Amino acid sequence: MLDGIGEALTLELGSINWGAWLRVAVLLALGFLLASLASKGMGGLLRSRSSRHVTALFGRLVFYAVFVVFIIAALREAGFAPDVLLGAAGILTVAIGFASQTSASNMISGLFLLMEKPFEIGNFIEVDGTTGEVIGIDMLSVKLRTADNLYVRIPNETLIKTRVINRSRFRIRRLDLTIGVAYRENVHRVQQLLLGLARDSALCLEEPKPFVLTNGFGPSSVDLQFSYWVPADKVLDGRSSMMEAIKALFDREGIEIPFPQTSIHAGSASAPFQVQLIPETTRQEGTDDDKQEEH
Repeated sequence: MLDGIGEALTLELGSINWGAWLRVAVLLALGFLLASLASKGMGGLLRSRSSRHVTALFGRLVFYAVFVVFIIAALREAGFAPDVLLGAAGILTVAIGFASQTSASNMISGLFLLMEKPFEIGNFIEVDGTTGEVIGIDMLSVKLRTADNLYVRIPNETLIKTRVINRSRFRIRRLDLTIGVAYRENVHRVQQLLLGLARDSALCLEEPKPFVLTNGFGPSSVDLQFSYWVPADKVLDGRSSMMEAIKALFDREGIEIPFPQTSIHAGSASAPFQVQLIPETTRQEGTDDDKQEEH
C-alpha cells in the first residue's frame, strides 16, 4: 500500500512543470523588487516638490500598479489564459463593487483629502475628541498616534463628514488662561503684573502682543483672561510654566485667588452657624475631663 502511495506521489510531482512555477516565483520576486524601487523613485521625485501626504500616496499607487502588472504576467506564465483572467477580473470587480461600497466611499473621500490638504503627515489633528500625530495617510484611512502612544485608525469618510482641527497647521498658537482674583484686588495692577510675566518669559512671543481682558464678575472673583502666543511645538511647556509663574507671582505679591465658600443657615432670620475646627489634643483633654466629672 505504501509503495502505491509513493508511486502516485512520484507521478504527481513529476507531472508538475517546475520550470514554469520557478519562472512564476522569479516574476513575483522581480515585480516586488521593481515596484519597491519605482515607489522609492517616485517618492524621491516628489519629495522636494510636494507634501509628504502626496508623496506617500503616489508612492503606494506606483508600487501597486507595477506589482499588479507582474502578478498578471506570473499568472499567464502559470498557464492561466488572458481571456479567463479578464472574465474573472470583471466578475470579481462587480462583486467587490457591491460588497465594498464603504471602501469606495473612503477612497473617494481620500481623493478629496488629497486635493484639499487639510493636514499632512507629522501634523497634530483632533477628530471627534481624539488628538494625535498623523503617521499615515492612505486611500481608505488616516492613522494617528496619540500622546499616550495609542494607534488610531480613522476612515477617510469620517474625516470628510466631521470637524477636523489641525493643531500644528500654523507655527504659533495662542494660549488663553482664565484667572480669578478677589474683589478687593486692584485689577489694573494685576493686569500689569501678568503682562510683565509674559515679557520676562522665554517662551512667550513679543509679536503678537500678549493681552489681559476682564471677562466678568464671578460668584467669588473677578475673572480675567490672560492671552499670550507661543511656538506651536511649545504649547504644553508654555501653559504649564506660565501657570506655575502666576502662582508664584501672586504668592509673592499677596494677591488672593479666591475659592468658593459655603455658609450654613438654619433659617432666614437666624445668623450663620460658626464652624470651628478643634485640634485633636483639645478634644482629647475635654474627653478626659468629662470622665473625671462622672467619677
